[in-house]
Amino acid sequence: MTATMTDTPPPAAPKADTERGRSGRSTGQILMIVAGALLLVAAVRVITGSDQLTSEGQVSAALGLAVPIGLAGLAGLWSERSGVVNIGLEGMMILGTFGAGWIGWQSNPWLGLLCGVGFGVLGGLVHAVATITFGVDHIISGVAVNLLALGTTQYLAKLFFSEGKAADAGGNPKQSPPVDSLPNIDVPGLSDGLKSLENHHWFLISDIAGILGGLVTDLSVVTLFAMLLFVGSWWLLWRTPFGLRLRSCGENPIAAESLGVNVYKYKYVAVAVSGGLAGLGGAFLALVTSHTYLENQTGGRGYIGLAAMIFGNWRPGGLAMGAGLFGYSDALQLRNGGDTVHALLLLLVVLLMGLAGWKLYKKAHWQGGISLMVAALVLVWYLVTDEVPSDFVGATPYVVTLLVLSLSAQRLRMPKADGMRYRKGQGK
Repeated sequence: MTATMTDTPPPAAPKADTERGRSGRSTGQILMIVAGALLLVAAVRVITGSDQLTSEGQVSAALGLAVPIGLAGLAGLWSERSGVVNIGLEGMMILGTFGAGWIGWQSNPWLGLLCGVGFGVLGGLVHAVATITFGVDHIISGVAVNLLALGTTQYLAKLFFSEGKAADAGGNPKQSPPVDSLPNIDVPGLSDGLKSLENHHWFLISDIAGILGGLVTDLSVVTLFAMLLFVGSWWLLWRTPFGLRLRSCGENPIAAESLGVNVYKYKYVAVAVSGGLAGLGGAFLALVTSHTYLENQTGGRGYIGLAAMIFGNWRPGGLAMGAGLFGYSDALQLRNGGDTVHALLLLLVVLLMGLAGWKLYKKAHWQGGISLMVAALVLVWYLVTDEVPSDFVGATPYVVTLLVLSLSAQRLRMPKADGMRYRKGQGK
């Protein structure tokens, strides 16, 4: 992403889509990474005795916290793949929380969910009109959407929730009345069996059981729908002619236009879908997490979603892993406090030492030395303390965000025309 608007570069000769070859990984490599991560976490759990690291409750909480972040990141992916930077995701999520809470308490949560998506789409269309039609700088427009959404929802909450039936039902200027719950789903038989395996605390076996148990126990229907959206977005954007045209608008819109693609239409569709996905993430917070609209409910998740999207290199699979990581770190500090976060220090030491070894192997001696030094400092911190201070525990998700972005920055490849001004007929 870039805050400086420049003209779209001149058209280049069409090239084959080699992005997967540059940045993708084979299925075998991904499975090896996942297996290595499981072994490492299981070893840390056994050494530290912190069984909550892979417990069913921890994974279930992490999944619930990861869904709105993942939906915000997926919203950013749709927009930026078309060449429109969307800093306004936070505002679109705020609109989604209000729409879901406002309609949800008056009718039913299903209509509230649809209204949350609709409010997000409206926010996306405002951003689209500003950036695509009028050529406003994408960053400025996104910030304006965030401010507009915050001010509008605060005003409407005071207007609709502070008196009358809403006030009698428990509403006030900062929150809506309670909304009925959406259904949750368990997998019969499987949940209990995995819980039994987890309670034995066997190395790796119990860890896998705890992780799988968190993924099949007490799942919201919105969580399942979000998973389908990730798969559907991957298929639509990378396996269909529609997706190829949309991504071409973010790579070289002039070349796309020369081949007959209506660039404006595809950008509008992408940003509207982006707003709807962000609104769905906000509706999840209002209807699933808290069952009510609350002022400042999003808590910066739109920005963390952008960080997850960047970590995932503008691809759904990496984005899902990034959202899961941020949700997991957030769940740790909410559920278990300093003891479990302290156990993660040992995991951080191992990761930093592995990074140092890789940098030294690649002859990057300066970066490898810094990684070793930081690993040594973290190890000393782990050895001389029993828990992490509460002030640092609350900052865990944001520290993880900064670390992940700093460690993954060198392999990123954003769409070439992301954030650039485009005008129809520019290549003529």
